[in-house]
Amino acid sequence: MRIGLTYDLRDEYLAAGFDEEATAEFDRADTIDSIDTALKSLGHQTDRIGHIRQVVTRLAAGDRWDLVFNICEGMYGIAREAQVPALLEAYDIPCTFADPVIMSVCLHKGLTKTLIEKAGLPTPRFAVVETLADVERVDLPFPLFAKPIAEGTGKGVSPASCISVLAELRAVCGPLLQRFRQPVLVETYLCGREFTVGILGSGSDARVLGTLEIVLLSDAEPGAYSYLNKERCEDLVRYDLVGPHNDPEVAEAERIALAAWRELRGRDGGRIDLRSDGSGQPSFIEANPLAGLHPEHSDLPMIATKVGMSYQELIRQIVESAAKRVRSPSGASSV
Repeated sequence: MRIGLTYDLRDEYLAAGFDEEATAEFDRADTIDSIDTALKSLGHQTDRIGHIRQVVTRLAAGDRWDLVFNICEGMYGIAREAQVPALLEAYDIPCTFADPVIMSVCLHKGLTKTLIEKAGLPTPRFAVVETLADVERVDLPFPLFAKPIAEGTGKGVSPASCISVLAELRAVCGPLLQRFRQPVLVETYLCGREFTVGILGSGSDARVLGTLEIVLLSDAEPGAYSYLNKERCEDLVRYDLVGPHNDPEVAEAERIALAAWRELRGRDGGRIDLRSDGSGQPSFIEANPLAGLHPEHSDLPMIATKVGMSYQELIRQIVESAAKRVRSPSGASSV
């Protein structure tokens, strides 16, 4: 297949004047190189397109692709991860990972949790703070946890996110509302183990790839997988591969994760993050339908490596899943 690559290259945004935090979710050049190399080794022809404005230019020039391997995070708006998939959908060009609706829903953590609750899956009780006045209406037992409703990579998360009294909630929500210009998600704080579950496939074909337990080391910021802890993960975090066979808590986490992935209509590959309460009951925290793909530092490839799957095989399985949506000239689906 002729596969286009869409991505937000972090160096380009830094060169344009954006700061480190604003570009934290964007990809390094070696991630793009790794995906490109893997696709070529699988026999595909690749075309590096770039970010959304470059996609617009190429589409306007008449360029088309059998499939687009899309990892664009987007810069502006709560629907930013949906922008490239929606644009490609308008041209009837399939792309990897979730469709525009699911990308939008999953980036808005409040909407995601509402769907998970409706599906009967465990997730911490929560409230959405859209203005500082909403803080007074939060009716949840302390301790609480507060974070921006539509950010990733731990942006806006610090030790201050763990809140024990109402005054702290006001003090945390005010700066977050101002700084990120979006609502704040406030939820019951869970003090137990933290997991990220890798998923491959779509719908009934989806399966658990493996699970990492996130273990904060002694020098890490306590209580949360924060922005700093993620940025300095090599020094502050340990990622332990854990399995369901001799660990009932992990088995339950994987059951919830797979059910959540299917409920949210995740496609091709991604991750579900969970955290347990003090009694060892895991709960859904958030979905990652557009997981990072750096071969050494991103969680999904790390899980693949730890279970014995090569990076090339990981990319092959993602493309194989997405290729079911590719149309042949006659209009029939074709792998």
